[in-house]
Amino acid sequence: MQFRRIDNLPPYVFAEVNERKLAARRAGVDVVDLGFGNPDIPSPDGVVDKLVEAAKQGKNHRYSSSRGLPNLRRAVADRYQRAYGVDLDPETEVINTIGAKEGLSHLMWTLVQPGDVALVPEPSYPIHIYAPVLAGAEVRRVHLSTDADFFDRLTAAFRTSWPKPRVIVTSFPHNPTTVTVDQSFFERLVEFAHRNDVMLVHDFAYADISFDGYSPPSLLSVDGAKEVAVELYTLSKSHSMAGWRVGFVVGNSEIVGALAQLKSYLDYGTFQPIQIASIIALNEYDEYIDVVVDEYERRRDVLVEGLARAGWEVEVPHATMFVWARIPDRFQSMGSLKFALDLLDNAAVAVSPGIGFGPSGDEHVRFALVENEQRIAQATRNIKKYFTSKSA
Repeated sequence: MQFRRIDNLPPYVFAEVNERKLAARRAGVDVVDLGFGNPDIPSPDGVVDKLVEAAKQGKNHRYSSSRGLPNLRRAVADRYQRAYGVDLDPETEVINTIGAKEGLSHLMWTLVQPGDVALVPEPSYPIHIYAPVLAGAEVRRVHLSTDADFFDRLTAAFRTSWPKPRVIVTSFPHNPTTVTVDQSFFERLVEFAHRNDVMLVHDFAYADISFDGYSPPSLLSVDGAKEVAVELYTLSKSHSMAGWRVGFVVGNSEIVGALAQLKSYLDYGTFQPIQIASIIALNEYDEYIDVVVDEYERRRDVLVEGLARAGWEVEVPHATMFVWARIPDRFQSMGSLKFALDLLDNAAVAVSPGIGFGPSGDEHVRFALVENEQRIAQATRNIKKYFTSKSA
């Protein structure tokens, strides 16, 4: 039997690491799992309490609105005004999605079709590449790194593409590379979009996770951005509510309206008690973001310093909950998947192989800061022993 859309998807390389990790744990191995970016920090207690309270009310178990409750959309608009100085109309420029991943996938169904082209950075979070693919579009990948101007690469790729791309997908702070941009990048990007009649989709999943004085800018804070762009925002990282699946698409009213029309055919929105609790998270728990960020910063420092003691120098990220580590030269020939599996087998540390984010990621692995400081320190000690054993 053929499944034509599924046949367009490559093997999911992370699955091989996960299967090996589960087998090791079943055998009694104490694996430190820094692979899957699954936040382990608890959600705010008061938000959980509100969820429980709302779930006990029978009326909240009926179908909800696929656009999101009015007060939830208003809370997102208020958050954007507080954090970024961006004015959003909660009626026409904000829609709730069942997490940013669902939001991006359905968004691509509204924006592209077979014959269209989307420009996407690589390495990239897989859904950024495969959401356009699943919608039938062709994806042109643009290499993203810290050693060159991504904007120049992006605009060059646009000019040499035929047909002309309909959508440019970006995400900063970036997963997996942790690359960040400043306001001037978005100013250039918005100006380019206006001149070339292309739509911008920015995944702002790590909007609130930043360190060392860096504050990620919103694409929508640029004058004229709402005429050509939408942005995805989520509570998964900022409030450590990943499993709740609370996301938003905000910005251009025509795009938001088209997505609302599509979603009215596909879903009834997020479970209403989750929406009600999310209103509390957005309105009353800005300070909890600082708690989350401080925890990730401590973990980052433990990992980077521990890897340095093991002889593995890595770039220090200024945002996200990841460390994007170039594989040491003596292991480069292994490639990222074999290296990750060897690290798992011989150091009991799980990481994500860079090739899972695209071929250009194969010189790297990604560490997720999803274990506590003691466990991360244990991982670096295990890696140091692994390196020593390979030198013997």
